[in-house]
Amino acid sequence: MVSSLAAGASLPLPMPALVAVSALQSAALLALAVWAGVALAPRVGLHAPVAEAVAGRRPVTPAVRALLVPGLVLGVVAGAGLAALGAVAPAALVEAGERFAPSMAVRLLYGGVTEELLLRWGLLTALLALLTRVLDGGAPAPGRAAVVMAVLGSALLFGLGHLPAARALTGALTPDVVLYVVAGNAALGALFGVAFVRWGLEAAVLAHAVAHVVGALVGSAVG
Repeated sequence: MVSSLAAGASLPLPMPALVAVSALQSAALLALAVWAGVALAPRVGLHAPVAEAVAGRRPVTPAVRALLVPGLVLGVVAGAGLAALGAVAPAALVEAGERFAPSMAVRLLYGGVTEELLLRWGLLTALLALLTRVLDGGAPAPGRAAVVMAVLGSALLFGLGHLPAARALTGALTPDVVLYVVAGNAALGALFGVAFVRWGLEAAVLAHAVAHVVGALVGSAVG
């Protein structure tokens, strides 16, 4: 749809209908990811500590305190990485960014929350459950190899998942654009995956959100 809009092409449905269809698709994927996380996370030792505290009617302060510093630190590191990546972005992506720049609210809500629910809570958890069964014979706890592979696998898919948007915005996926989009997002995805595995889902959400804020601030200061 983005590419059609950018090209000024006629749309197959009225805009309100296209928006509704897109919203329903996103909602369905998000619901599936949330369900997968809820069903599988306890089996592989993954957690959403703040949400679990709320659901169990326990104080949330200890859970927040445990993940606050790691989430902030990793977010600052990731934000610095975003700014550094912005300085070496391919020209086609720079030009696309000048035409289409999502608001900070969109970056925080979609990137910080929705992508973490989809990619970490849903996909990483499902991958880890599968790898635990394959590599560890369904052991009560996943082995190190399964954890590393799940973090890296979900990070790679996170990078690949950004290619359709990059193609829609630039019009073509040149080798430099593909390498930049996949490698850059995969590196950040691995960082957020470590936050999730080590400190819980909310740590990954916090790190991702802070990364967008820090990346924007540092990029503006440097630029």
